[in-house]
Amino acid sequence: MDAEAMRTFVAVAETGQFQAAADELGISQQAVSKRIATLEKHLEVTLLVRTPRGSRLSLDGRVFLPHAKKVLTTIEQAEQAVRPGSRPLRVDVLNRRIAPAQAVYRFYRSYPEMSLDAVTLSKENAAQAAQAVLEGTVDVSFRALPVDQVPSGISAERLLDGPLQLLVGPGHPLADVPWVRPADLAGHRIWIPGIRPGTEWAAFYQALSEAFGLSIDALGPNFGDEALMDALADSASLATLVGSGDRYVWPQTHDLRRIPLREPTPVYTHVLLSRTGDQHPVLTALRDHLRTSRLRTPDDVWAPDWIDH
Repeated sequence: MDAEAMRTFVAVAETGQFQAAADELGISQQAVSKRIATLEKHLEVTLLVRTPRGSRLSLDGRVFLPHAKKVLTTIEQAEQAVRPGSRPLRVDVLNRRIAPAQAVYRFYRSYPEMSLDAVTLSKENAAQAAQAVLEGTVDVSFRALPVDQVPSGISAERLLDGPLQLLVGPGHPLADVPWVRPADLAGHRIWIPGIRPGTEWAAFYQALSEAFGLSIDALGPNFGDEALMDALADSASLATLVGSGDRYVWPQTHDLRRIPLREPTPVYTHVLLSRTGDQHPVLTALRDHLRTSRLRTPDDVWAPDWIDH
């Protein structure tokens, strides 16, 4: 059924004049007559009866009118729901504890009137997340995606670099140092449970291991962040790596230590992926916020060769 013909019928029913409806809709009276005739032919009933003073609703027209209004209201609501800025911006932050989630949260705290949804596509790798953006499952994703793997139709901008830190318990040999070189971690076990083959973070840690001769593994079951913090607190040899912008919480008695990595500083790069040409106002505001609030990273940073420097 033609929605414009239905809208025209409602206009005629409310104004009582074909010409008045034409003026309201910005079309000719001939176009109004044609639309009404098409609608009546489709329904196989007469909706409007012409009179010397204009037109009046037939019995079928009176029955049809409230239904037509409901249909037009539903159409308007559907259009409004997908109009840019009318629905929340869906942002994939991968993990609610890491830097992208914290950056999006700070953005929301600064602009609480902005409507957004933070989701975690934690089981998808970078390529799958980019495809989710392309298909409209989400509007935005933060991923470490090589520039040559960005699919057509996706815009990518490196907006969030996360300097890595060593996280250890109080009994670890490096617990009291102010900072440490990545190369000095050779020989220390670095445990990062949850690394999955085929993900961008697996590729990142593999490149980091090879660059500095590190021993990074994900051996054993992953019981979550709290269990990892417990293990670090109880161990004199275990360490893990976290981003400086990541948010982890542990009991005060654990006395865990965050130790910056320097000379060089390894950074995990988060690239903002969005559909090319997407004009969602919250996306524009988020992108501008990230550009202006970027933390300055040290000059001597390290990132994998496959990251666009």
